[in-house]
Amino acid sequence: MSHKNLNPVNPRNPKRVAIVISNPAISSTSGWPVGFWWSELTHPYFKLTEKGHEVEIFSYFGGKCEADAMSNPEDVSQWQAEDVISRGYIHDPEFIKLVENTKPASEIDINKFDAILIAGGQGPMFTIDKATDTIKKFVEFYEAGKLVVALCHGVAILRYAKLSNGEFLAKGKTVTGFANIEEDFADEAVWSMNLMPKDKHVMPWRIEDEVRKIGANYIQAGLWKGFAIRDGNLITGQQNFSGSETADVLIQAMGE
Repeated sequence: MSHKNLNPVNPRNPKRVAIVISNPAISSTSGWPVGFWWSELTHPYFKLTEKGHEVEIFSYFGGKCEADAMSNPEDVSQWQAEDVISRGYIHDPEFIKLVENTKPASEIDINKFDAILIAGGQGPMFTIDKATDTIKKFVEFYEAGKLVVALCHGVAILRYAKLSNGEFLAKGKTVTGFANIEEDFADEAVWSMNLMPKDKHVMPWRIEDEVRKIGANYIQAGLWKGFAIRDGNLITGQQNFSGSETADVLIQAMGE
């Protein structure tokens, strides 16, 4: 028996969360392979399961998923070297099987889950517009009064998520997501390393700008600060250092 079974949130009726990660893609701006971000999957997964909740991993289209290289704590960039949570999961063969054998978002049974969480990474910025089943499920959860969560560049889904009445789901909502100051930082970093010309940007568009355009109230906590916000049954997290904060807000919102 796992130690988790000794003090779960509710052993008879645990909450269930569907985490959706991006499938592999190629960036149209840099030409690099892109995917999901490790900490945006592993930190919520860890927090939720430690509390006794059940988590299932899906992807936009199903099949094997791959993470952005820099999100690996063992990557030569050392960008996330302090991420011991992801380091542990990356060396867990059973967890890796979950990432390499995802079901498509179309198979998420809304009646069996209490919340849906869209993880980020670079992948969503190049694939979420084609992930119509993921967008549809996100809206279905929201309109059913269930919790919908988007983290970092996963907040890109709000650019496309519209309610049954045709209005944007995020219109009038207070949200966060990858900030312009963080996009500026990323651009400057790749320019300084001569990885991209200065007339090119890492991302094809920006979360902060686009959610403002659809009528959302965008806020952020500062450069690389962990931050998440809830507005009704919509929860958003700022960036890749906000996985735990986002999970905490979700856990509180689920009433456990």
